[in-house]
Amino acid sequence: MSQSILVIDDEKAIRKVLTEILTFEGFTVDEAADGAEGAKKIKEGNYDCILCDVKMPKMDGMEVLQLAKQERPDTPFIVISGHGTIETAVDAVKKGAYDYISKPPDLNRLLITIRNAMDKKSLVTETKQLRKRISRGYEMIGESEPIMRIHDTIAKVAPTDARVLITGENGVGKELVARRIHELSNRSAGPIIEVNCAAIPSELIESELFGHEKGSFTSAIKQRIGKFEQANGGTLFLDEIGDMHLDAQAKMLRALQEGKITRVGGEKDIKVDVRVLAATNKNLMEEVDAKKFRLDLYHRLSVILIQVPSLNARKEDIPALVNHFLKAISDEYKQTPKEIEKEAIEALQAHNWTGNIRELRNVVERLIILSDKTITQKDVESYILIA
Repeated sequence: MSQSILVIDDEKAIRKVLTEILTFEGFTVDEAADGAEGAKKIKEGNYDCILCDVKMPKMDGMEVLQLAKQERPDTPFIVISGHGTIETAVDAVKKGAYDYISKPPDLNRLLITIRNAMDKKSLVTETKQLRKRISRGYEMIGESEPIMRIHDTIAKVAPTDARVLITGENGVGKELVARRIHELSNRSAGPIIEVNCAAIPSELIESELFGHEKGSFTSAIKQRIGKFEQANGGTLFLDEIGDMHLDAQAKMLRALQEGKITRVGGEKDIKVDVRVLAATNKNLMEEVDAKKFRLDLYHRLSVILIQVPSLNARKEDIPALVNHFLKAISDEYKQTPKEIEKEAIEALQAHNWTGNIRELRNVVERLIILSDKTITQKDVESYILIA
């Protein structure tokens, strides 16, 4: 299917030339003789690119541009005008135009600009689709009272920059809570950078978080940008914060207090604009009593506390979770989701889920692989535990 372009210009000769050239290049071209007609077609159609004159009767190009940005914000808009000035060009780009080209247009430059604009639109569309797929992968499934309370808390805290400490057993979905907070925050366009504090050796955690300068230690053969700088303008998610070494905790506290970091081996302070979310499966107050966690850091991190319940505490959500995993895993395997008997669901609800949602997902995947077309109670009893 060919890509479509809308040409808006009150000069018939210009429209004709542009239509002939663009059609020859393989595009589908639609025309509008003035701004008002162009605005109507933008509302009704879905174009891959819009070319628009500035000086036109009924509605000028800048008004059309404003409407296009409201109606079709992802569609690239290229301004073409014979009355061009630097001020007009700058104004058009500030208002959302992809580019500004003077009349008579250099046809090679025009074609290159159109293709670049369309490539950018495709990239933006793909990025949005990818984010949606990623977002679906981090859905919080369930309507039990504990989960609804968490949703309510997230809705209240997400638009703020308050730090959140998320607690709960392994496998309950603490990362899902963190990602949901980020998605609903004013920082959602920025990155969410995750650091697993338990997976990084204590001697490397400072370099991981704050970066390092070349030559700051034996293996520092080049400069490294740390997670704080990578998360600038977005969210830093510190998973298993209870396993962070005390030395790193002190530097973390400074970063939170002052909003700036210093790379290992560096002297320059670097300002960072980061929202910090943290998670742990440990009781941090017990860690404080054992002198393994700083009390002042605990208070910095725990402006808002969210306790994620175990799966055993929300077994009424198991049917919805099982159906979600049946579809998601079947989609991964590119096969039709299997049916599951009511008795099989009941058997899953009766199980003691020490591994929580992570364990449930593994069991559902096992049942999809090993069961026949319909998952039965006998399948659950046979495959829920495999030595």
